[in-house]
Amino acid sequence: MTDLNSLKYTAEHEWIAFDGDVATIGITDYAADKLGDVVFIDLPAVDSGVSAGQVVGEIESTKSVGELYAPLTGDVVGINQAVVDDPSLVNADPYGGGWLIKLQVDTSDSSELLDREAYVALTGGDA
Repeated sequence: MTDLNSLKYTAEHEWIAFDGDVATIGITDYAADKLGDVVFIDLPAVDSGVSAGQVVGEIESTKSVGELYAPLTGDVVGINQAVVDDPSLVNADPYGGGWLIKLQVDTSDSSELLDREAYVALTGGDA
């Protein structure tokens, strides 16, 4: 089980786990629950550069289509092909097997991210 307090979060309901200068990014269980059953995921290409706030992908569910935003500026060093092949992983294990992309980033660029307490407050305590 992932320690949710060790993650950083965005107002767009993404979580970020840092391992050195590599950030693993996914959507929160709150977002996955609001989306409903995820049926399609489009992710950026490995080796592409992304800028913080830029739309880098799409998540489609039985209820709606949502955009995936880059929470940080960096280079895509990995995508989770397993969720592209089986999007339901996002619902089943959003903090584990349902991760989406890995970015190589400058970690000093993370000051805008939320801690767990701030994210829970953002969601009205529902996260």
